Amino acid sequence: MSLPSRPLPVKPLVSLIFSQPALETAVFRDLAAFLGPPDMVSAWLHFHQTGYYAPEMGLNLQRRLAVFLHLADPSDLCHWKACTNDLERRFSLSGRRLVNLDPGYLSRERLVLATGKNYTHRLYLGQGFYGEVTLIYQKGSWRALPWTYPDYASELLRGFFTQARQKYLWQLRQLARKVEVEEKAPENLP
Repeated sequence: MSLPSRPLPVKPLVSLIFSQPALETAVFRDLAAFLGPPDMVSAWLHFHQTGYYAPEMGLNLQRRLAVFLHLADPSDLCHWKACTNDLERRFSLSGRRLVNLDPGYLSRERLVLATGKNYTHRLYLGQGFYGEVTLIYQKGSWRALPWTYPDYASELLRGFFTQARQKYLWQLRQLARKVEVEEKAPENLP
């Protein structure tokens, strides 16, 4: 019988696709209100892998990926998706989004994204949202899966996620040291 255990905290991340890159400062300010400050932000990337967003958001879209400083409970992913959906609505003009926000998280072994779209490889998380394992970390590198978006499978983004994972692992070590120190502290100090 398997017994439930508490998962390790994860490093939140958000994919941001902008039709108006000038909105970046305002969007990051609002994201920081519920995820905390960004820890790492990718370079601007031209988003051309799909025309999916073009009818709503136009052409010449720009993408950035951000990982956030504070580690969090992975079960909060539904809440993050609900909050990013609210932000997308706030940053809309005449019913058209000016920014697309896809939250997720990075752990030791996987990169997970949240979506409102069901598909065979996605698991229901609650609140109308699904989770997708987009990349797995195996044998020292990120591995794409058959459904991984081409840009996430790119060497550039896998390199960014490797750096974020190194920071995440360092944060986990610091957290373990803190717990160890707290457990060794005498219980009844004057």
